[in-house]
Amino acid sequence: MNAVDATLSHPRLSEDLLEHQVQLACVLEVSAAKPGNITPAHDFSDTTYADMVRAALVLGPVFARRRARLGSVGELIAEGVEATARVARANTNLGIVLLFAPLVRAAATRRTDEALRPATERTLAQLDVDDAAAAFAAIARAEPGGLGEAHEHDVRTPPRVTLREAMAAAAHRDSIASEYATGYAIVFDTGLRLLDDALNDGLSTPDAIVSLQIGLLASRPDTLIARKTGAATARAVTAAASEVREGARSLEDFDASLRSADNRLNPGTTADLVAATVLAALLSGVRLP
Repeated sequence: MNAVDATLSHPRLSEDLLEHQVQLACVLEVSAAKPGNITPAHDFSDTTYADMVRAALVLGPVFARRRARLGSVGELIAEGVEATARVARANTNLGIVLLFAPLVRAAATRRTDEALRPATERTLAQLDVDDAAAAFAAIARAEPGGLGEAHEHDVRTPPRVTLREAMAAAAHRDSIASEYATGYAIVFDTGLRLLDDALNDGLSTPDAIVSLQIGLLASRPDTLIARKTGAATARAVTAAASEVREGARSLEDFDASLRSADNRLNPGTTADLVAATVLAALLSGVRLP
């Protein structure tokens, strides 16, 4: 079964399978040698590979099937951020938590004949102001890089709209927010296709995940880089990723340019989208070799 066709499938979830799939998606993402990101060979000054693995392990129980079925998306986000704070000293996985919560809620509540994508859209359509309040508080607590001040729906103030409406207002400047607005178009339309192509080319799972990251970076600027260093820099990184995809630049050179001591560029939002794509594939029954 390939990644694209798998969006039509509906594997039966045991009580502990969802927990394990969440953990596996996180560990696979951070363990792949993706340029510019934390990897087993590259820590950041405030976050280490070990921090990321610990955060992955604690997310599993938060997103276990029974809790995902009974809890709201906002509650899952709040609990995910709280659990992470107990094991890591910095914001390690806020983007992953935000992207995973609707996916696991959809997987835990979908009907027998319902595929993951329509179940995710249904979950997003049901988000309310309480979800926004819980998510706002969690985001403010995590203090993500480049958060800044928002002209509307600032996470430091009580929400007046649903979580999906708040995310839609930020979609132009944040790819995670745009996923809420578009029903995970990046994950389902681009990410799964890229992962499928890489696996069909015979790549190992770690190499396929690196290929997925490069493909996503080449398709759109990373919004964490854009928020922290400007849109022009983010576009330059996207152009460089396109060169890697076309074989005009090596992975090693691209990685070194992102890790420059003078201007570290972490494509962190893309890493979160990679993790969400891997989770969507696992939830759809794709077996990663």
